[in-house]
Amino acid sequence: MPVSTFKSQTDDVPALVLSSVGRRFGALVALQDVTLTLRHGERRAIIGANGAGKTTLFNTITGDFPPTSGRILLAGRDITKMPPQVRTRLGLRRTYQTPLLLDQLTVRENFYVAVRGIRGGRLHLWRGADAGADEQEVLRLAQLTGVLPLLDRRAVEISHGERRQVEIAMALAGTPDVLLLDEPAAGLSPGDRGTLTALLRSLPKSITIVLIEHDMDVALGFAEFVTVMHNGRVFCEGLPAAIAADPRVHEIYMGHRHG
Repeated sequence: MPVSTFKSQTDDVPALVLSSVGRRFGALVALQDVTLTLRHGERRAIIGANGAGKTTLFNTITGDFPPTSGRILLAGRDITKMPPQVRTRLGLRRTYQTPLLLDQLTVRENFYVAVRGIRGGRLHLWRGADAGADEQEVLRLAQLTGVLPLLDRRAVEISHGERRQVEIAMALAGTPDVLLLDEPAAGLSPGDRGTLTALLRSLPKSITIVLIEHDMDVALGFAEFVTVMHNGRVFCEGLPAAIAADPRVHEIYMGHRHG
């Protein structure tokens, strides 16, 4: 089974560290002095109003928009200036607000793209020397995320909730160290949100998961620790119950008491 090429699971080295990270777009300051530390296996939610800088933070961590200041460490390794594909092979994965699937391919073929893509080099769908290992990894991902019955359906034919499950499965190819999920519950029905929450809770604790989410039931029900962002900065942090009860958070984000 493919694995990421760099892993450090020692207790004294955090899974992900951001030190005074900033990101500018010309005169616009999108992120300013963001400092975060995530331990291995942590479940972290990042919440905040629209425009707070949450997705820009993810883009900065993954290298889509590298930071203009500060440092980012993945399992103790400085990835600040590394391109996105290198960060991916080092064990950092993400999903996007809109599921990015190859609609005319089957779910199985989408999984093959994900499995082979993390290796680097030439990407193709034809069977080769690693076909057996690839098939085992595809089946593992399907079983892990509950989409085994969907493998031979084209991506364009499955529901929005199923697309979310498939996208998460693809991000799990090779068992990442850190998984960033950008609003995975967006657009889901109440039933699909329940399925998603159960899926996230079932994922291996060896994976550190950071979740951006507007659905407070999903965010506070899943996270062990919550970071609130406002105007591109870390506004406050704390346990889910403390964040849900904080009137400052209600004022900038919720508008009223949660629950």
